[in-house]
Amino acid sequence: MRLTLRQLEIFRAIAHTGSTTAAAQSVPLSQSATSAALLELERVLGARLFDRIGKRLLLNDNGRALLPTALAVLDGARHLEAAFASADGSSFVDLRLSASTTIGNYILPPVLARYRELCPAARLELKIGNTRTVVMAVREFAADLGLIEGPCHASDLVVMPWIEDELVIAASVDHPLAAAARRGRLTPRQLSRALWLLREPGSGTRETVERILLPHLPAIHSALTLGSSESIKNSAAEGIGLCCLSRCVVQDLVAAGRLCVLPTRLPRLTRRFTLIHHDRKVVSDSLRRFIAHCREMTGPENQPNRPVM
Repeated sequence: MRLTLRQLEIFRAIAHTGSTTAAAQSVPLSQSATSAALLELERVLGARLFDRIGKRLLLNDNGRALLPTALAVLDGARHLEAAFASADGSSFVDLRLSASTTIGNYILPPVLARYRELCPAARLELKIGNTRTVVMAVREFAADLGLIEGPCHASDLVVMPWIEDELVIAASVDHPLAAAARRGRLTPRQLSRALWLLREPGSGTRETVERILLPHLPAIHSALTLGSSESIKNSAAEGIGLCCLSRCVVQDLVAAGRLCVLPTRLPRLTRRFTLIHHDRKVVSDSLRRFIAHCREMTGPENQPNRPVM
């Protein structure tokens, strides 16, 4: 076999950076050695993989066809190495996780803490971003498992339903609608006239809020677009506008008396958190056990999204 893993590593680096010079720094190799490795790979495959646009190298149709397979092969090789990394030859747990913000900040901490108790030698790497970022990481095999709160539209990913999450509409206890809510459930018209605090485009919470609120409200007027649920709930507590967030996100400020959950005439607002991995992903025993652990830790008896009483 003339094709090598090193050639595929270099191909991946060039595909991600767009040049042999930048790829050489991440591999690492000299620029000339990186270029030579690419030329040898193209010779072995009998096909050009990039279009040369000035100093930039852009994947052509051959390169785009090769990239998913190359990423899958490199991912499988990494897991083979990890499986035999421990001194006693037992399976070594080394998982890369990517989670959207609500899950990463509020749902996963106790899940990971309990997993570390069960498997102290486990090496876990968690990166947090919005749903779009997580999906991209899983598609590029930069994450073994994604945990997302928004819909997944990528056809090359396996989507596994996980837990149901309840979203609530909250406002400062001094907001005019808080007083109106004490006289009865708020109507869609009252809610549509208010100013709203929303997440950025690409966020699972933003997409879900638009999907489940817009059918019921004539319009949503955005006062601010903010990049985190923390900034949104704190801005809401200052009276800037309404927010629609996971109950587990706002429950600390509700308990502190800075926010109140507004009763409305809308139906119960829910969404489904999901676990995702690439359909070409080698699902190792350690990954399979971690997925089972996530399901066990977030069962009805351990539900992390209970309402504040």
